[in-house]
Parts: sequence; C-alpha cells; structure tokens
Amino acid sequence: MPEHNHALARRCPHCDGFPAVAVTTGQRTPAGYRETITATCPACHGTGSLPLAKRVKAGATC
Repeated sequence: MPEHNHALARRCPHCDGFPAVAVTTGQRTPAGYRETITATCPACHGTGSLPLAKRVKAGATC
C-alpha cells in the first residue's frame, strides 16, 4: 500500500523549493558552450525553505 508521508521541511512560498536556477545570457564561451549565470531566490537565499518567523511574516499558510 502506498504511504502518504509529507515532507518535514517547509518549502519557500516564493520559489516552491527550487531555490537556484541557471539562466542563459545569450552569449557563448570561446569553446562554444552557452554562458549561464546562477540566480537564487531572494526570499530564502538559495536554501529552499524559510524559517518560521519569515513564513508568518510573508503570510504563508503552511
């Protein structure tokens, strides 16, 4: 039977648990690869979860 276990960590409501993404700049490196930069969530600073105080202040329900 399937178990319905919920995650113990609370996800950031701004990034939904995906705190860092790679964004292409539209340029290429000398080797021909696409140049990327890493962008992190400004709310959780790249951790994927928020402390309880910030969740309450942000109005998150979970």
